Amino acid sequence: MQFILNSSSSFRARSDCPIVAPSFPLLTNFRSGAKFEREKRMKIPWWVVSFAYVALVAASSSQDPHLSSARVVFQTNYGDIEFGFFPSVAPQTVDHIFKLVRLGCYNTNHFFRVDKGFVAQVADVVGGRSAPMNEEQRKEAKKTVVGEFSDVKHVRGILSMGRFEDPNSAQSSFSMLLGNAPHLDGQYAIFGKVTKGDDTLTKLEQLPTRKEGIFVMPTERITILSSYYYDTEMESCEEERSVLKRRLSASAVEIEKQRMKCFP
Repeated sequence: MQFILNSSSSFRARSDCPIVAPSFPLLTNFRSGAKFEREKRMKIPWWVVSFAYVALVAASSSQDPHLSSARVVFQTNYGDIEFGFFPSVAPQTVDHIFKLVRLGCYNTNHFFRVDKGFVAQVADVVGGRSAPMNEEQRKEAKKTVVGEFSDVKHVRGILSMGRFEDPNSAQSSFSMLLGNAPHLDGQYAIFGKVTKGDDTLTKLEQLPTRKEGIFVMPTERITILSSYYYDTEMESCEEERSVLKRRLSASAVEIEKQRMKCFP
């Protein structure tokens, strides 16, 4: 019987592939100096091997959960950052963040916090955007998500939701980890990780900062000019991304013009 890990991190069994237990040579006649008797072997029951294998894969999957094919790209004034989602770890959080992206809620938002070696945190879109939001955007942005805490570790590149003291108060602010932070494990909902753009995160870490209370904040605005999403399984993805990227860059300029008209 062979155990196979599927995309939802669950196991299914197949009976067409038997597990062969490893065997080990027995040491005999040690006092007489005889050679190892390799013909005599100790058999380990198949269920022991199966249990150990399941435990090993399960432990591994908690550290490296399944990444869906959806990708989101934030275009900032310091470079692009791409990230993916862990729907099997935090399904409600993933749905909420992905919807905010599809609605364009993160466009003109910014990173209000950059603490080198710790986190780069995206502001809540309700107060962080420089452009006004429409009714649909405001409605989704005000929603809160239950705290989907897991055993996935806070290491560099991980995406983790911001929240207030209430564990179910997460909205749209989230952090990109810039280093290992074990003290956050199990306290904040992890929902994805950075897949490209670590060089951009490194640039952000080099920017001058100031401290306000517990927050280390950049002295200049790090703007999310625009955002887009795509699916890695689409064969024609590269061409479509190129076209969409140009369109959204132009859209960011137009949004800024509209903002200046509304708030001269």
